[in-house]
Amino acid sequence: KKIFFQASNPGQFENDSDVQWQRGHVPETIAYHGRVGINTDAPDEALVVCGNAKVMGRVMHPSDSRAKQNIREVDTNEQLRRITQMRLVEYDYKPEFASVMGIKDT
Repeated sequence: KKIFFQASNPGQFENDSDVQWQRGHVPETIAYHGRVGINTDAPDEALVVCGNAKVMGRVMHPSDSRAKQNIREVDTNEQLRRITQMRLVEYDYKPEFASVMGIKDT
């Protein structure tokens, strides 16, 4: 299986040092060192998708039980005591963030 990319404007890069895509260390992979934005030209994280995303496979997250081992019950009373010490907050999104992300109820 091969992956091909074609820029919509092949002359968009001023020189080769601007291109940050490279072959990955594992076969059939590519790597990009920087931030990627889909439907945004100002990504503020490694990957920002402004719009819907369809995933036809699994999404693995560090909190996913498939990534863990030695899962065991804990002392409920101790955990409740720790929860009562947590700082709980409410907040409003900054208008400039909400407008870029399409959030109506800030």
